[in-house]
Amino acid sequence: MCDVLDVPRSTYYQTKYQVESNRDRENRQLTERIKDIHSESKQRYGAPKIHAVLQKEGFNVSIKRVQRLMKEEGIRSIITKKFRPTPSKEKVIERDNILKRDFNTTNLIKSGSTTLRTLTR
Repeated sequence: MCDVLDVPRSTYYQTKYQVESNRDRENRQLTERIKDIHSESKQRYGAPKIHAVLQKEGFNVSIKRVQRLMKEEGIRSIITKKFRPTPSKEKVIERDNILKRDFNTTNLIKSGSTTLRTLTR
C-alpha cells in the first residue's frame, strides 16, 4: 500500500502508532473549557476575561495561549470596544467671531439682560 501511495513505510508506521503529546492534550482540554466559558457568557467574553476565569479555576496559562487557541477555533466576542477619540496633534485654528457673540462672564453680568432669578425659574 505504501508503494501505491508513494509514502515511506516509516512515515506510515509513525502516524499509525503516534501518541498524542501532553501539550496537544492540554490544548484540547483548554479549548473545550474556553468554548464552555464562551458559551456560558453568551459569547460576550473575549480572551482577557476568559483568561481571568481560567486563572481562577487553576489553569496556569498565558493570555497569548488563550488568544491563539480562540483564534484557531474561530471563537470571537460579539462585543466590540467603544470608540474613544484620541486628541489630535493639530493646532486649533482660531476663527473670526462671525456672529459677534460675547461669552465673557463680566459682560453678561454688566449687561443685566438676564438675572439669576430668571435663570433659576
